[in-house]
Amino acid sequence: MFTKVASIAVLAVTVIGASAESHTVTFDNRCGRGTPQLVQSGNILSSGAAFTANGPFSAAIAYLQTGECGLNGDNCMTVEMTLQNPTAPGSGSSVDLSLIPPLAFNVPIRFEYTNGCDGAGQTCGDGGCNTAFHVPTDNQVQVQCQNNDVNLNIIFCP
Repeated sequence: MFTKVASIAVLAVTVIGASAESHTVTFDNRCGRGTPQLVQSGNILSSGAAFTANGPFSAAIAYLQTGECGLNGDNCMTVEMTLQNPTAPGSGSSVDLSLIPPLAFNVPIRFEYTNGCDGAGQTCGDGGCNTAFHVPTDNQVQVQCQNNDVNLNIIFCP
């Protein structure tokens, strides 16, 4: 009886461990200046190092701090992200670039998914790009991914 109970416990731990959600955000700063920032709810989570969230990671932003950016990316372009495993069709990860005022173009940015939806992403090379939000209704610029445990790579000055 003990062996059967122990086997079930090991199986449960294995299944639960195998389904643990994880997302990593990495940075590639090719600008030769500035410091990548990853911010969530007014807290700086990373200043350039890879950041891993064990579980869903929602409502975060990233930008290249070049001296003129406020904590929430004011005066700079931001990458807005929610990285989460889909629980229903269309409920997975969503990432976009934003230039909605008071945000403003400061450096070219590209983001791309890795570990699922590989290469799907967006690039904005100037303040007039049509690949970033300029007004809140520019929903067509969002890039979604419906894969589990997807990661995000953010490239400054691609």
